[in-house]
Amino acid sequence: MEIVRPSAVAGLFYPADAAKLNKLVAADMAACHADPLLSPKALIVPHAGYMYSGAVAASAYQHLKPLKNIIKRVVLIGPSHRVPFDGLAISTADWFETPLGLIAVDRQAESQIIAIDGVIALEQAHAREHSLEVQLPFLQFLLDDFKIVPIVAGHASPKIIAKVLDKLWGGPETLIVISSDLSHYLDYESAREADAETSQAIINLDNRLIDGYHACGSVGINGLILYARQHNLHGHILDLRNSGDTAGKRDSVVGYGAYLFQ
Repeated sequence: MEIVRPSAVAGLFYPADAAKLNKLVAADMAACHADPLLSPKALIVPHAGYMYSGAVAASAYQHLKPLKNIIKRVVLIGPSHRVPFDGLAISTADWFETPLGLIAVDRQAESQIIAIDGVIALEQAHAREHSLEVQLPFLQFLLDDFKIVPIVAGHASPKIIAKVLDKLWGGPETLIVISSDLSHYLDYESAREADAETSQAIINLDNRLIDGYHACGSVGINGLILYARQHNLHGHILDLRNSGDTAGKRDSVVGYGAYLFQ
């Protein structure tokens, strides 16, 4: 019997109605434009509610349009917000569900990384986690026929992430998506300064700065930076805003950035 991981945050982070969700994603996509010179192998995108960070995420996802029929596997890595654990957690589900339908989990890819020390199967880490789920409707909107490798990061070193990426990097058929917001609950100007510093560190491939204060998905970001440094990848800043720019007050904001690596 196949296992479906149902949507946990539909109606909270994004609309539970398929038509409304499709319309919202389409609007976010229409509001930004892709640089035709940038073809992504990896993206870093935020994971807040769509009213806050959807437009920032769309600035990265816009670059997938030419790859609609090329990308067949998406490796998703995002932080655990609810369940504390050590290592990286893969899912035991066969499918992930959103209002836009079901997405198959690439169980063969999971079998390639489960032998890595620190990679475990832990469905509790996935059950209520939003950091991966909020990426799925964008992928469903843009891509044709693809599978996902959902990975929730607990307390783990960048080296484990780099080992996973090395196993699953593949060719143009594989996209890497790192899910992370930036600073949390600073005032508007302090957040702008901190997030600008973090953004510069990301594209400079300098992970000495980036910790949980700078980005909640720092484990995934630092792992990608380590891998990018080892393999001569180049990063680009696509968008950098915070909730004070999008849909919130400015006395306490959350930062959102979108980045592309090729």
